[in-house]
Amino acid sequence: MNERLTELEIKLSLTEDLIEELNRTVYRQQEQLDLLQEQLRLLYKQIQAQSLAQAEQLSPRDEIPPHY
Repeated sequence: MNERLTELEIKLSLTEDLIEELNRTVYRQQEQLDLLQEQLRLLYKQIQAQSLAQAEQLSPRDEIPPHY
């Protein structure tokens, strides 16, 4: 009986260690996701700004189809 109890305590300890490690991994991944989302937002804003700048630079002559 004592041997089984000791074995269960060891398993419990290992399980707790595993859970802590998994929690740390999930936390790090969430930080990475947050950083990537912020970078994506910034890139999206840059692309929008460039698109607007290019649209403003077009002249009416640029809109003439190439077959004219």
